[in-house]
Amino acid sequence: SGTERARASAQTLLHVPYGNGDGEKLDIYFPTDPCETFPLLVYIHGGYWQCLSKDDSGFAAPPLVSQGVAVVAVGYDTAPKGRCCPAEAAAACVAQRPPTLPFALCLGHMDAMVLQVRRSLVFLVERYPRIRGIYLCGHSAGAHLAAMVLSTDWTEFQVVPDIKGTVLVSGVYDLEPILHTYVNDVLNMSWEVAQRNSPMRHVALAVPAACEVLVAVAQHDSPEFRRQSQEYSQALRAGGWSVSLLDLAGVDHFDIIEKLSEDSYVLTQVGRRAVPRQ
Repeated sequence: SGTERARASAQTLLHVPYGNGDGEKLDIYFPTDPCETFPLLVYIHGGYWQCLSKDDSGFAAPPLVSQGVAVVAVGYDTAPKGRCCPAEAAAACVAQRPPTLPFALCLGHMDAMVLQVRRSLVFLVERYPRIRGIYLCGHSAGAHLAAMVLSTDWTEFQVVPDIKGTVLVSGVYDLEPILHTYVNDVLNMSWEVAQRNSPMRHVALAVPAACEVLVAVAQHDSPEFRRQSQEYSQALRAGGWSVSLLDLAGVDHFDIIEKLSEDSYVLTQVGRRAVPRQ
């Protein structure tokens, strides 16, 4: 319902393809009073890599578009999509330079989801060259995908997005504990896939222009979410990143992100300050 209200109240471009796959589409919510250039917040949805979509992800747009910020909801192919391919086939897909998704059976694989989110940013940079900085926000599985963006070697894509800030909300940063849970029944990850797609294990050393990172976790998140948020923020800090850990009282794994539609919510206010209009 929040996304429906956002679509009704904002100027939008919906279902914009950034690739050839069915799930490779974006929804763009433009600022209410757009300037010649504007900052762009890219939101990556959660759902344990298996459910939800960009069509559920516009609820946080109104407080930002009213302040001159464009919001993009990224779609990607969740699992299962057709068949999940073996690790060797998926690795072959992402090993190409620049990385592509030439085989349909790669869709819905963890490697493919990470690659799709990276390619969505390349598309946005190429389509909107005058945007004034990109800000990432991801929730749960989406926070995992946003964190994987921070470990990207952009020389492989011939484009370097100007990522100025990242907000990671109740994320998963180490996939190995998932391997023997019901979540992996659909994802079908091997140990090797989990290793190469765990942000905790691929923290790049911060460069001088590295973005600021906010890691947010809910008071009533599970102990594992809280542990991973704390340890990933520590790993980033050890790598030289500017990191803040925000422990939000009185919220759980779901309303920590759903409340972003409220102007008075603390994380909404933090987001507004982190994404300056000017």
